[in-house]
Amino acid sequence: MNKVSYFFKSLVNMKDHVDVKAAAVRIQSGIAFRGPNVFILACAIVIASVGLNLNSIPVIIGAMLISPVMGPILGFGLGLGTNDTTLVKESLKNFIVMVLISIVASSLFYLISPLHLEKQTELLARTNPTLYDVLIALFGGFAGILENSRKERGGTVIPGVAIATALMPPLCTVGYGIAHLELRFILGAFYLFLINSVFIALATVVTVKYLHFPLAFEADATLRRRSARWSAVIILALLVPSVLSGIEMIRDNNFERSVQRIVEQNKNLGKSYIYDYKIDLEADPPTIEIFMAGEKMEDLARERLYQQAEAAGIVRSQISIHEDAAFQYEMMTESELIRGIIDSHNRQVEELEAKITELSGELQQYKNSQLPSALIAREMAAQYEGIQSVTLTRGERVDAVSGESRETIVAIIQSALPVKEADRIRIRNWLTARLGVEQVEVIANSSKK
Repeated sequence: MNKVSYFFKSLVNMKDHVDVKAAAVRIQSGIAFRGPNVFILACAIVIASVGLNLNSIPVIIGAMLISPVMGPILGFGLGLGTNDTTLVKESLKNFIVMVLISIVASSLFYLISPLHLEKQTELLARTNPTLYDVLIALFGGFAGILENSRKERGGTVIPGVAIATALMPPLCTVGYGIAHLELRFILGAFYLFLINSVFIALATVVTVKYLHFPLAFEADATLRRRSARWSAVIILALLVPSVLSGIEMIRDNNFERSVQRIVEQNKNLGKSYIYDYKIDLEADPPTIEIFMAGEKMEDLARERLYQQAEAAGIVRSQISIHEDAAFQYEMMTESELIRGIIDSHNRQVEELEAKITELSGELQQYKNSQLPSALIAREMAAQYEGIQSVTLTRGERVDAVSGESRETIVAIIQSALPVKEADRIRIRNWLTARLGVEQVEVIANSSKK
């Protein structure tokens, strides 16, 4: 038992693997936004804004790797954890500078950008944070401060934390909301940015205290209680909306899965069938529209569909069934239906036959364009002594002055003996007649000089 306990303690022991003094110096050195850091931040913001504007995830990830935005947040957490009020103030000041630079740069970009995609999926993804974003920020913060505290640093931890916590895209989304006067983008994205920042700082504070970073001064019990109360209030205020948003996301996901399962189980309902459906998650409660084709749905089949939906928690008032297509089929005779099906199949067959003919023509054209290289090589070797290999290829001769171009066959001859000029001209004339082309260029190389 003692061996197991010792092994377990050795796994979680961090004292031998961390350097708190070096970590404090590293974090403090990364707080200030001066000189190159300002321009690097502005460049990263523009890159992230372009990525969001184009819905390009690789570009967004690249911007997150470039940006130096985590420095002030880690410094703020370090200051709170060590009671260093000077560090807290300095970090907060640089944090505000960083936020202002980011919002101004992204707002200016979106004001002048002419591109407006119909579906801004990457921007919209930053407007509805949930409890899962809280967990990402919290554990990303733990990973970040632990990596900074390690004696042996390196690897992919810091870049991974930068990507996972995603501090840049929310600020760019705020800039988009300001540029286009979209309050939803401004509030939702800034809330996500606050969640990421606060919980990264919280993880830093907890880790700093756990690793026993040296304190600037020993706080009295009253100050500690006041700080704990304010921290609890801020965390609770940030958590409540994200929890509600998370519950709504889970509800919507469960609703979509239930609808998909019901539709799959009821694709064919007697002589009618579901050919499409539409979900509206914006409605309260969410609704589903089902589009039917075939014959009009029987009452028994309709009732069975409703009962399955109710078993999944979807009430009848949330379901709207459209039978416009079914009504049209009902008015048709059986012979008209069969004729319609046959006509549809005939059209498909005609389209396939036309496609086959087109592809066959392209294949024949490709075969015709192939040069008989092997046969030409054998014929030429029989006529001229010393020929070792022949390379035939199609090329294009372009006049440098007029720009006119002509197709040219290029023949590259490798010979053991030097090829005389008269033989080269004779070969060119022979290839012109043999291949039925107007232009042939013969290049003769000899291994014997």
